[in-house]
Amino acid sequence: MTREAREAGEKYYGQVVEALEYLSALAPNFRPELALILGSGLGSVADELEDALVVDAGNIPHWPVPTAPGHAGRVLLGRLRGRDVALLQGRAHFYEGYSMRRITLGVRVLGMWGAKQYVATNASGGVSFSLRPGDLVLVQDHINLMGDNPLIGPDEPRWNERFPDMTYAYSPRLTRLLERASVASGVPVQRGIYAAFSGPSYETPAEVRMARLLGADLVGMSTVPEVLVANAMGMETAVISCVANKGAGMTENMLTESEVLAAMERSSQGLARLLLAFMEILSE
Repeated sequence: MTREAREAGEKYYGQVVEALEYLSALAPNFRPELALILGSGLGSVADELEDALVVDAGNIPHWPVPTAPGHAGRVLLGRLRGRDVALLQGRAHFYEGYSMRRITLGVRVLGMWGAKQYVATNASGGVSFSLRPGDLVLVQDHINLMGDNPLIGPDEPRWNERFPDMTYAYSPRLTRLLERASVASGVPVQRGIYAAFSGPSYETPAEVRMARLLGADLVGMSTVPEVLVANAMGMETAVISCVANKGAGMTENMLTESEVLAAMERSSQGLARLLLAFMEILSE
């Protein structure tokens, strides 16, 4: 390892510690059991958080501030169905110009703070012919087509498994609990595979066909970097993806951000019911 790489690793570790110290000073009696990250237009679950401390992401040292529409850029610390939960309203994306390490800093902070489980939501394009806008899909596996990986860099044994096994990157146990929550809440879910592209341009029709041939059911521009880091830190992981639109070339319609946000808004109540039922089951 070069001196420059070692120094860069120490600098990043120090940034994570500084962000953690800032948050823990604001909430000295709080210790998150679960990290919940809400994607595009999915902030309504935050309304259910009890005794919430709301922190603007821009006030947290080194925390990446989201600029994408539908991403509020707030960190909420509170209780949800009897558990201490750190809830991130919105996420920063690779396409916004942040490094992979920067966009996963929040996962690092919450993992170091004690969170044992990481649950995320996102918006996606459906490339499987069986999926329709508004469907909720439990991600079972992913294909990383982003061209980068947040684990690249100096080894950091203080927080990281250098070569994490990804066979069960998406926890079978949490998936089963989410399926129980689906039955309890009356909100249907499916299972699928998520292919991550860097964005910000939407996928071309040829890329959609390629993703389908590779085995993907969904395409999107987020989440996979977070899942890689969460697994490296030993966090049990689950992801719920809301199909916002069909992939390019599958309809004659042009894809727009407003279409994505409108679809997410229509699905938000069902997703909130699913997550709350999941939290109740998780707390049993």
